[in-house]
Formats: sequence, C-alpha cells, structure tokens
Amino acid sequence: MYHRPLAVFYLNEPPRKVDRGEDFRTLSEPVSSKENALLEALLRDVHARQDLAKDILEDDEDAERLEFVNSMQIDENIEAAATRIKTKLRISGDNWTSGYAEPDDLFDDLRSRIESLGIFVLLIGNLGSHHSSISEKVFRGFSIADDLAPFIVVNDQDARIAWSFTLAHELVHLFVGATGVSALPTTETPRTRLERVERFCNDVASELLLSTNSLEGISRMTNIEDAKGAVSELAEERNLSESMIAYRLQRMGRIDRVIYSELYKFYAERWLGYRQQARERTRESNGGPSYYVVRRHRLGGALLHLVGRTLRENQLTHTTAAQILGVKPNSVEPLLRGVKGINGSHLPEAEA
Repeated sequence: MYHRPLAVFYLNEPPRKVDRGEDFRTLSEPVSSKENALLEALLRDVHARQDLAKDILEDDEDAERLEFVNSMQIDENIEAAATRIKTKLRISGDNWTSGYAEPDDLFDDLRSRIESLGIFVLLIGNLGSHHSSISEKVFRGFSIADDLAPFIVVNDQDARIAWSFTLAHELVHLFVGATGVSALPTTETPRTRLERVERFCNDVASELLLSTNSLEGISRMTNIEDAKGAVSELAEERNLSESMIAYRLQRMGRIDRVIYSELYKFYAERWLGYRQQARERTRESNGGPSYYVVRRHRLGGALLHLVGRTLRENQLTHTTAAQILGVKPNSVEPLLRGVKGINGSHLPEAEA
C-alpha cells in the first residue's frame, strides 16, 4: 500500500518527500523498506494536519507566537535547562513524579501541562489499523518545532510507561527548535551535531523526570542484580520506565555501560513478551473502550478544542475538521460531543 490519494498517481512528476526535519535516530538494526514507507506516510499525514491547524491559528487574532520554541541552546547546563522547563510547566520539587497513583496519571498530567502552553500532543503509532503499526524501534516520537502550532507525536505502540519520557524528550526538542524524528536513547558518545542534539534532549528530559538531587542516595553499582533491584524500586516509586531509569543511572555514573546494555536487553525482551501477551488478550476479548474514547485520547484536548471552537464559530468545515482530526466527516460531531467544554449540539450541521 502506498497510502497516497488516487490523484497522486496521475501527476506528471512524483510528489516530493515530506520534509520531516532532521533524523535524530541512532538505530541498532536496519529498518525495512516497508517500515520506512509507513513512517514516511505517517509523517506526511501529521505535517498536513499541522499545516491546517497552523492556518487556523494564523487567522486567529488572539493567537500568539510561543517564545519558548527555539529558545534553548544544546550547550546549556542540563540541570538549569530542566529547571527552566519545569518552571514553564509549573512543576516544583525533585520527587514530583512520585505524586501520582499510576504512570498513566503522570503522563496525562504532563500532557495537560504541555498542552496548556499551546502545544498539540498526539498519540499515533499507525496509519489507522494495527496492520500499519510502526514499532518503537523505528521511531519513538517526533516534533514539529513551529512557534505558532507546535506538534508532538508519541508512538503509542511503545510501552505506556515509556510515554512520559518520550513526551518530555520531544518537549525539549521544541525548546531547542529542532524538528525531527527520534528513536530509543543511546549511551554511545555523540559524534555529530544531530547526535549531540539528541543527547541533550535525552539528558534534559531525564533530569526533568528524575532529578540529580533526587538520586543523591544512590551509590555506584557493579552488580547487575543490585542494579535491577534499584531500578525496579525507583520505577515503582517514580512512575517511570525501568529502561529510562537505567539510562539516567548510566549517565550519572551509577552503573557502567556494560550493566546498562544488559539491563536494556533484559527490559526489551521482557517488553516483547508483555506485548505479545497483550495482543493475545485483545484478540480473546470483546470489551474495551469505544472508538471515540480511544480516538479522543489519541488526539488530545488541545487539538479537539481548537477544532471544536472553530467549528462553533463557523470558521471551519467538517471536511477540514475531519482532515485535522484524522477521521471521516460524519465522525467529527460524535467525537467532539464527548469532550468537556465542547457542546456538540451547537456545532453547524455536517456537509452531506
């Protein structure tokens, strides 16, 4: 499948590839042509949706440019950069991630704080069905560092507990002004500008979620079982993924690269087992959230409210709204009716 409109095949020349920004990924395994094609199609779709959202905001007299986009340099002090972002998000304390009942609660609150800044946060990991799912090994997230309509995409095929770190990482990309695609973090020494940008974003995001001050009581560990125990305890207490905590401990010198590599391999293999079990449970179950509940969660409140507001003001057609939201026109109103603060009955009638 090419995931292109039929009209594209009648053009005189092939369409140009989407400008997806920089490729910040350091991949341990080659990516297949199919996976690359799926990623290209996903990026093309999200960039088109971001363009439409930006058009709306350009026509909005109250819309303001976001001064924090492209306001940070990658040679800044890591702790100072993380503190700047925490201040912007109105987050205080070194152990703030411990104040949530579940990892999902941490992600939802972090997403809400980020969206309140004027950033659109979407969960997308396929092109509409599980047949087009894109592994987290291919991409974990990407960002569009636009100062009017910045977008962050988190790959929802990844473990849910890993979403908060990906979200924080892509947020740093916006502060740096670096549009592009990211993958799993690496502890290899960066050699290029892109690798230095990615290292900075990983280090600031991990400092944001797990500060240096909060880890002062953790000593250097030379035994992998000791490291597993410490990581597991921190993960449960802080609502963060074990792989992210292992990365943080390695960067702080609490474990060496050999132990980190062993931990990373262990967590990756365990995640593959969990995912396979989850797929089998899903096939056996007829329950679960409705289509619209799932879709709202993936789209996020910021994008839904932007579309709902402009529809109410008759500044947007249902066809364009559907393009922005990635649904069919007749699904727009049912989707918006379930969003707090949007009264679907006041929306204009959809076009036939």
